[in-house]
Amino acid sequence: MENLLEALPETLLMGPGPSSVHPSTLRAMAAPEIGHLDPRFLRIMDQTLDLLRQVFQTQNQLTLPLSGTGSAGMEAAVVNFVRPGDRVVVGLNGYFGQRLAEMARRQGAEVVGVETEWGRPVETADLRKALAGGPTRLVALVHAETSTGVLQPLEEAADAAHRAGAMLLADAVTSLGGVPVAVDARGVDIAYAGTQKCLSCPPGLAPLTCNDRARQAVEDRAGDPPSWYLDLKLVARYWGEERFYHHTAPINMIYALNQALRLVVEEGLEARFERHRQVARGLWAGLEAMELRLVVPEDQRTPSLTTVWIPEGIDDAAVRRRLLAVHGIEIGGALGPWKGRAWRIGTMGESARPQNVYRFLAALGECLGRFGHPVGVREALAAAREAMAALEG
Repeated sequence: MENLLEALPETLLMGPGPSSVHPSTLRAMAAPEIGHLDPRFLRIMDQTLDLLRQVFQTQNQLTLPLSGTGSAGMEAAVVNFVRPGDRVVVGLNGYFGQRLAEMARRQGAEVVGVETEWGRPVETADLRKALAGGPTRLVALVHAETSTGVLQPLEEAADAAHRAGAMLLADAVTSLGGVPVAVDARGVDIAYAGTQKCLSCPPGLAPLTCNDRARQAVEDRAGDPPSWYLDLKLVARYWGEERFYHHTAPINMIYALNQALRLVVEEGLEARFERHRQVARGLWAGLEAMELRLVVPEDQRTPSLTTVWIPEGIDDAAVRRRLLAVHGIEIGGALGPWKGRAWRIGTMGESARPQNVYRFLAALGECLGRFGHPVGVREALAAAREAMAALEG
């Protein structure tokens, strides 16, 4: 039987996730297997929690990585805090806001959607109007919407939620480790993320953090949440001082997350955020020099993911297939109403490097030219280089 793993080529991952992984993180996954209650592993767990708090920019005691992808973090945030009949206000400006609303609906919540045009952030004034409609348990927003590339402001939303007696839930899947999440400073009560985006760790874990108010809500809940596996009271007993058995932790994934977080902290959060900003600006400048139209206004874009309209007459899938097969680069197609009309380009974590932007722009230019839409590649590269001069220097 053919060993398909041996035939895998190196791929530059510049889609909406996963991102490319640092070699040291991959090596960490190959560290010796030990038991998930081994005292040495418990020390690794403690260190991982400390690193997670630093990256979330929080002092929250209830901070841990759930065993599951980012969607498990989303579901945990819903099933633990939303009860049947609760009123939940959800920002609907992209695919993942819609997923949050669907999860809350399945919990039996009264879901109030605050609909906004795709490609634009949810307005605080609209949230306030929705909150005025009745007692609300939770306001849920996607911080960096992976389907559109919009960066959602959180401070005013947190203030509006708290004035109405609600908690603020933030989806930080595409922002954690690449964009300031600043959980404590912004007043976010609950936040979750995934490991495979700006943290540049393979997918499989969902970092989650809850402040004291949210933690008390978990403790005070009458009855158990409908999910045993994602019950935060039970999971926290394993990750806390008790070390009470809940499930077998994905040991080697914790190794990988530990190393990925160490790389974030060693680089320094501000330096890492600035790298993501500069690399994104380089990508934007290069795309605009090709006369391609970016979807989201610059002051509303997240540096970790860029959406660009596909030129008229160009086949979305054909370009992405050629990028992968010929150039070894993966980008993403669009979701929902933008499917076939836009590309999603990720500059996350290890993928957010100037050399990757140059390689991608040159490859995209070759693909567009082959399919009948010639662009100025030299001009694009020069514009990108100028925009990233601070990093290159």
